[in-house]
Amino acid sequence: MAFLGVPVWRGRRLRFLSAYLARNLQVCRHAGPPQEKTSHSQISCSRTTVTAHFGFTHIKGGAVSPRASCPCHHGPVLVRWGRSFHTSAQMRALPPPLIWMVLKPLQKILAIVLGRSIRKWWVDLPDNRRQLMREWAWQCRWQLAAAAGVAMVIVVLFVLTHLDESPVTGRTRLLVFSRENYMELAAVTSEAYMEEFAELLLLKTDPRHQVVERVVLHLAERNKDIPEMSDVTWSVHVVQSPNTNAFVLPNGKVFMFTGMLEAVADVHQLTIVLGHEMAHALLGHSAEQASLSHVVDLLSVILLTAIWAVCPRDSLALLGQWVQNKLSQLMFNRPYSRKLEAEADQVGLQLAAKACADVRAGPVFWQQMEIRDQLTGEPTLPEWLSTHPSHRNRVAQLDRLVPQALELRDSCVCPSLPASDPRTIFSKSVRVLLENAKDQRRAGPGGALKPLPHTPSGLPAALLPETGLPPSPDRKQDHKGSVPAVASETAVELPAPAEEQSSS
Repeated sequence: MAFLGVPVWRGRRLRFLSAYLARNLQVCRHAGPPQEKTSHSQISCSRTTVTAHFGFTHIKGGAVSPRASCPCHHGPVLVRWGRSFHTSAQMRALPPPLIWMVLKPLQKILAIVLGRSIRKWWVDLPDNRRQLMREWAWQCRWQLAAAAGVAMVIVVLFVLTHLDESPVTGRTRLLVFSRENYMELAAVTSEAYMEEFAELLLLKTDPRHQVVERVVLHLAERNKDIPEMSDVTWSVHVVQSPNTNAFVLPNGKVFMFTGMLEAVADVHQLTIVLGHEMAHALLGHSAEQASLSHVVDLLSVILLTAIWAVCPRDSLALLGQWVQNKLSQLMFNRPYSRKLEAEADQVGLQLAAKACADVRAGPVFWQQMEIRDQLTGEPTLPEWLSTHPSHRNRVAQLDRLVPQALELRDSCVCPSLPASDPRTIFSKSVRVLLENAKDQRRAGPGGALKPLPHTPSGLPAALLPETGLPPSPDRKQDHKGSVPAVASETAVELPAPAEEQSSS
């Protein structure tokens, strides 16, 4: 799964920095009174007169409630104030997160240089001067302690003045960078991704692109009562790549890899996956995680300076720096990333429930991913070393959240679900596969296999009867050691695009 968050800034994308700075952009402020910020402790479903079936309403222009724009003036602006004079066009400031990403390596370099200089200065001092310095430090110990206390108070005040309430969940969090800052950074990042994937993007007429686009627009339409969802213009880009990955940038750019489309079993699992990724964007997880990393890095600079000042040799200082970096990741960055992933699972399941998806397919998807990793020999790290929860823990969490999500789905006037639970069907399928494997080993290579309790079907096959789309060109019909993908029995209704409806 993708990052949560802003994706890791790659070195080759820094070339977009100069192009971004060279542009002469006008600052356009939106007119109208400021909107009052509302917080939600729980996602609810606002009932409307629209028929609540699991279909995807076509939205004119391919956008969901685009943000109102205002006319921007280009070039010199003539202002009448007593007499006429011209003002030059304003330059848009560099996004603070991008400044931090550029300065982050410099912080460590400065800390290393400062610590090494302090160590060299101390080594070069004569013994009597060292003794005088120790006596001075002991005499001024209370002043030094007071200075350290003042510094701690400043840090605490900084943290308290940058607390924010997370949308939807209402959780209190540290937010150094605002959502607007990350929107600017996302615009630059999306340009980098569009250039990187330029030759791999599927055409908009491709059936796989159309399926993903309809699911995204349907999720946005059914959750438009959430301001963070309706304020974004969502756009879809499907990348031809075997990577099982998908991510959404804060500005609504959805990137789906065809490898993920091969991993999901039906449209319900696809809706839950996209709901998870869209939840990252509307919750502002990228800005939140970068804020924590920013504060931790600033505090680590002090520790890094002390390491290089105290260690007698550079080799020991390098070892201490490596240990400090790993401890910072294991104690702060990775646990916090797992926390945000779990929150995105929860909110994404609620978004999918409001879109009338079968939320019981969520745990099945992660069970499929676990078996897929085992069959392909994918190395699995312990959860405490990973940025994501383990598949097994995600299954357990989603199982606990399914009853609440089903209640939310019922409140959204959705059609009834079939009595057969996809989780039960998947468990039976796995059990039959295991029995077949045992019987085949006993009977030899010519042994007959028992039929599965449910015919496996992938994403394109699950949608073809309803959409009339041609089969996926790169889909392999026979997978060696394939994962038993169980499609839900819920009827899926996907209306044709507006141009097809008008021509019929």
